[in-house]
Amino acid sequence: MPLSIPFADETLTTRPGSHHQHPKRMQKVQTKVDYVTVSAEDVIVYVDGQGKPVSTTTIHKGQPAPTPAPAPPSPPPPPPPPSTPLNLNQGGQPQPQPQPQPQPQPAPAPKPEPAPAPAPAPVSSGPGFKSGVSYSPYNADNSCKSTQQVATDFTKISGYQVIRLYGTDCNQVANVLAATKGSDAKLFLGIFDLAQVQKEADTISSAINGDWSRVNAVSVGNEMVNKGTDPGKVISAIGQARDALKGHGYNGPVVTVDTMMAMVNHPEICKASDFCAINCHAFFDGNTPAEKSGEFVKGWVDKIGKATGKTVIVTETGWPTQGDSNGVAVPSQDNHKAAMKSIQGAFDSNVIFYSAFNDMWKKDGQGTFNAERYWGIMGNAPSS
Repeated sequence: MPLSIPFADETLTTRPGSHHQHPKRMQKVQTKVDYVTVSAEDVIVYVDGQGKPVSTTTIHKGQPAPTPAPAPPSPPPPPPPPSTPLNLNQGGQPQPQPQPQPQPQPAPAPKPEPAPAPAPAPVSSGPGFKSGVSYSPYNADNSCKSTQQVATDFTKISGYQVIRLYGTDCNQVANVLAATKGSDAKLFLGIFDLAQVQKEADTISSAINGDWSRVNAVSVGNEMVNKGTDPGKVISAIGQARDALKGHGYNGPVVTVDTMMAMVNHPEICKASDFCAINCHAFFDGNTPAEKSGEFVKGWVDKIGKATGKTVIVTETGWPTQGDSNGVAVPSQDNHKAAMKSIQGAFDSNVIFYSAFNDMWKKDGQGTFNAERYWGIMGNAPSS
């Protein structure tokens, strides 16, 4: 920056009273002061936020002032001293303070397990099975077959999706369940005595032990109207059985089984059932040869289905291997095979063949053409 500096050009004279006076030499003196302007460099000082110098810059004349560099950030202030006072012992020495212990972290809350889906209520399959066969657990003397005998019989029965039983005596429900365990066979069970509906329903429930998935359907009576029972009584028994079984957890089909003629003449028993269940044997027609059995049975199924609007299941059909002829219907091994082939060709489902083995416990006579014992698909039972 410009500075003004005075310079003096001065001649000194001797004052009076001084030594070494020379009078002849005394002259008049004038003092002259000149001011000279001198240009000096500019100095810029940079300071931080606390007023402390951090850098300087010298600017020469004739040069523009540089852009100042940003000041470095101020250091953070030191943390305040701990407020905890020192604990002095008797010697005046500071006692070490206990170090704070880390707080234990709470254990993570366990993830809630998803609630298991409720088990679907077991539902019986009813119509739609591919093949079935009927079975009776009696010896030739009408005594009950043992658990072991039933198991022996079922070593020969395989490939059937439905096994039809007619009653609950002889522990047959539990024995057949045990004999078919591990297979995909379901039982078409029967309440035989209309006067014992509740008791037989209880027996079925006890044997099933809650596993109704093993049951295809439950029938109430077998050919009762054909034998002369009032249809109203049969319908009442169907309702009673349905309520009794529902009380035990069963929600599958409940029906009555009767002949095709009884179903046509009394469609109300079919309408009271969850589907129509008919026993239909071409042999008793007398006008149908064995090889036409399938056509005969199919005609009745279609007729009843059209009249009632319901699905029809054939719960008995077949052909005897022995007995007396009934018109063109002749019992024999060959005719038995022909009839079976014809029926299988007419149906691909919803047919139960009669019967697994010959029923030697039955009585024969003219009304049955002495053929009642000999409808067994596999001949005599292995347990006989």
